[in-house]
Amino acid sequence: MNYTKNTRFENGDNLIRENKAMKRWVRGSSTTYKKLGMHDVDFLAYSPKTEAHAYIEVKGRHKKMEKAYPLPIASRKLVKLYDTMNRNEKSFKSFVIWACDDGIIVGNMDKIVGQSRPGGRISRDGSSNDWEMMVYYDKQTELKHILY
Repeated sequence: MNYTKNTRFENGDNLIRENKAMKRWVRGSSTTYKKLGMHDVDFLAYSPKTEAHAYIEVKGRHKKMEKAYPLPIASRKLVKLYDTMNRNEKSFKSFVIWACDDGIIVGNMDKIVGQSRPGGRISRDGSSNDWEMMVYYDKQTELKHILY
């Protein structure tokens, strides 16, 4: 585990899952990506073909895609994603990728609609973010399913 001011629960398995999801997302394209810092959103991607940039947050979802709904993300992660995007050119896009056991579910944050409510997981010692305001996404046509 990595420790900073707050205990971080992201471990090596989480990073492997994130990287696997990103590799799948860019497969077959010329898009490149890089992992950002510990307190940033997860990735910055660039497509030389379209000259587009995108910020991506990857969320682990330890279920098969068909059983993954509703898709959760902490509202603070969405705020961070938009703040990061807005500090740069307005042409930057933002995506969330839910890394499921059998594939990825990709959502362009400008096109998907979710519902907010308190939620999360059972509190762990040292964590201040286990129970918080969450956004949940039901199945919708704008969410793309891609098998590994």
